[in-house]
Order: sequence, then structure tokens, then C-alpha cells
Amino acid sequence: MKKFTKTLLIVALASATVIAAIKTIAQIPPPVLTITPLGTNQFSISFTNTTDSTFDLQGTPILNNSDYPWTWAAIGIPGQSNFVVTGVYETSFYQAILDTNSVPLWEAANPNNPSLGPLTIYIDSPTNGSTLN
Repeated sequence: MKKFTKTLLIVALASATVIAAIKTIAQIPPPVLTITPLGTNQFSISFTNTTDSTFDLQGTPILNNSDYPWTWAAIGIPGQSNFVVTGVYETSFYQAILDTNSVPLWEAANPNNPSLGPLTIYIDSPTNGSTLN
């Protein structure tokens, strides 16, 4: 009975070790954003640990200030991981936005719901050739 319990314990520990190793290997590390100043008002922004994701960048010189809202700094294409951004200010804060449908946020029907796609407006009336006043 003692030998069976010891064998069972060894098998359980080995199984737990294998499961932990598989989970560790299977984890995808989060993307890492690196910003490097290139000179006056110019920055190199790069991403590592990404797949074919599309990132857009916004920047602001001062955080949480309504006089300096987030503005578009760069719009990425699928798989792009390096950006060179020229800012208006010597120092800036940048945030990356994961673009899940390749529609720029200012064209999105709802930026908080990427499944909606681009905003489309149909004008039924007046018809073509009519004059709007």
C-alpha cells in the first residue's frame, strides 16, 4: 500500500509539472511598447511580442488636461511594428490602440464596438440633382 501511494504521488507530481510547463510555454507574452527619442520632437516607437496586429498611436503633451486632448500621431497597417513620430512638443505621452478591424477610429460607426465597421450614411431624400439649402 505504501509503495502504491508513493508511485501515485510521483505520477501526480510529474503530471502537474508537465501541465505547468505546457501552460508556461503556451502563454503569449503581452506586447511591449518602446519609445526612443531621435532628436528634437521626433520619436521612434516600436512594438515587440505582437502578431499581425494593427496598432494606431495617439499622443498628448500633458495627461488629463482638456486643453491638450489625445490626437492621432500615426495610423498603422497590419503587421507594422515600427513608427517614427514627429511631435509638436519636445516631450509627449503616447498610447497605442489595437485596431481590430482596420477602420480608423474616426471613421468607425462606434469606436467602442469594432464589429460595426465604418460609419456609412445614406441620404434618401433629396434625390440626386436636388439642391440643399
